[in-house]
Amino acid sequence: MRVLLQRVTHAAVRVEGSIVGGIGPGLALLAGIGRLDTEADLQWMAKKVANLRVFSDSDGKMNLSVLEVGGGILSVSQFTLYGDARKGRRPSFVGAGDPEGAKPLHDRFLTLLAEEGVTRVQTGVFGGDMQVELENDGPVTLWLESPSEREAVAHA
Repeated sequence: MRVLLQRVTHAAVRVEGSIVGGIGPGLALLAGIGRLDTEADLQWMAKKVANLRVFSDSDGKMNLSVLEVGGGILSVSQFTLYGDARKGRRPSFVGAGDPEGAKPLHDRFLTLLAEEGVTRVQTGVFGGDMQVELENDGPVTLWLESPSEREAVAHA
């Protein structure tokens, strides 16, 4: 599993001009499900995202998690995170999970975030034509890969 995480002051996702999900301060995630992802990948990522200390404490140091600041999470499924553009001019998406398998895994990831204690978890429309708007705070942007994804990349 791959996640592009951004600390935000606010974020929203629109489909056909209407907001279908949004948060105030918190984390905006572009979440890619790989074709080999398992429940263990989802659990690892949900725990990592919920507990990652990327919010400032009273001394201005990144010591607080989204849980500790009471922030929300907007997670948008993003198969293009698995785009491989090393050859040619058109990316290959063979590493991405197929839509039938990826949707339930992304849904499960959202459930796991809530189980970790995130009180506001929002999303877009899986497979939809979405417009994501956000204000990156900091800016803080991190690339996360589950352990099995890092291992697969190392052996590719």
